Amino acid sequence: MKTVFVSGTAGSGKSLLTSKLLEYYTKNGAFAAALNLDPGVESMPYTCDIDVRDYVDIVSVMQQYDLGPNGALIMANDLIASKIDEIQDQVNRVNPDYLIVDTPGQIELFAYRSSGRFLVENISSEDKTNIFLFDGALITSPVNFVSIALLATSIRLRLNLPTVNVLTKTDIIGTKLNNILKWSTSLNTLENAIADEADGDTYTLTTNILRGLNLSGFAQGLIPISNVTGDGFINLEGALSRILNLGEEVED
Repeated sequence: MKTVFVSGTAGSGKSLLTSKLLEYYTKNGAFAAALNLDPGVESMPYTCDIDVRDYVDIVSVMQQYDLGPNGALIMANDLIASKIDEIQDQVNRVNPDYLIVDTPGQIELFAYRSSGRFLVENISSEDKTNIFLFDGALITSPVNFVSIALLATSIRLRLNLPTVNVLTKTDIIGTKLNNILKWSTSLNTLENAIADEADGDTYTLTTNILRGLNLSGFAQGLIPISNVTGDGFINLEGALSRILNLGEEVED
């Protein structure tokens, strides 16, 4: 079994991408299953094979511990980690070729608490990788682009997984798409764009962050995809295969 975690900021399209990956792998002859790690989600655009809501009920957590919604989500995510053996047993019963893990909408609950790293490390799998979603609607300015790139690098550090960076919502950002793709591959182009937008202090801070990210190997480009049209999924699957299958593509 190969495991693909799907992470990103709230609203970046994690659940929809999970559904599209399930469809893509199934269409190409592989058995894919979904694990939902978000205890607070109300509905999902896919049929969930393993669901943490079967083990932790957010409303019960709020009532039992007298917590508000945010405190209950924190408590629930920690409780989920204590259910890892039961979750793993259910994963083993399903036994998919590919396990697609839809992480919580609030990324800080998953990536920055010890329970999230514990789940990543203790889900048994031959190989694991992470997809980080750059929300196209958030990064149409160069300063925002660098901010999300910094977050993506931080998440990679926290999860300690090989990561594929994906640009979502390409069908709604119009002409900004070409700018974003240029920023992701050319340090000079991005620095010039920042200089045109930012004042002195912001420019200095942003470019210093950017150069650090570039030195750590961030500037590898983004894979643009559309969850609506399916554009870019062949490139995404190819990137996943290079990590998970040593370059062997999923075939019919």
